[in-house]
Amino acid sequence: MNYTIREIKTSEYPLLDDFLYEAIYIPKGAAPPPRSILTTPELQVYTRRFGESDDDKCLVADVDGTIVGAVWTRIMDDYGHIDDHTPSLAISLYREYRGNGIGTALMKAMLDSLKKSGYRRVSLSVQKENFAVNLYRKVGFEIAADHGEEYIMVCDLIALPESEGEQIM
Repeated sequence: MNYTIREIKTSEYPLLDDFLYEAIYIPKGAAPPPRSILTTPELQVYTRRFGESDDDKCLVADVDGTIVGAVWTRIMDDYGHIDDHTPSLAISLYREYRGNGIGTALMKAMLDSLKKSGYRRVSLSVQKENFAVNLYRKVGFEIAADHGEEYIMVCDLIALPESEGEQIM
């Protein structure tokens, strides 16, 4: 599958709500939550007023002019919060585009971008049952804390080798 990884355009910021909804882990057999869950303060922190801070960064995967995935970071007090200097990461792909290496490419491109921007590490929160735990480990994240049903994972950007992956357009 051919795709391009590029920085998000300001006009595309509203898509982050769609990707945030797609990022919600739904255990096998469970019903998805209503879309109105996106209006809760716990989730609004991921997208509200995105782009107003220099720490807000987002890359998207574009397939033939359609954005199919996004990875974004910001320094926020979210589930994966470590400190006020470490950005938290969120990533999501539409289901039909998963399993094609796009998520891995998005992650590697974002980690490389953060490292080049001078960040020392990045964090995230993930449900233990989520298959994405393996993806996060593969790209350099390690478990920093165990919070019952979820992990807080951290990637030491300084320790990452220089990327030979996707070029950001």
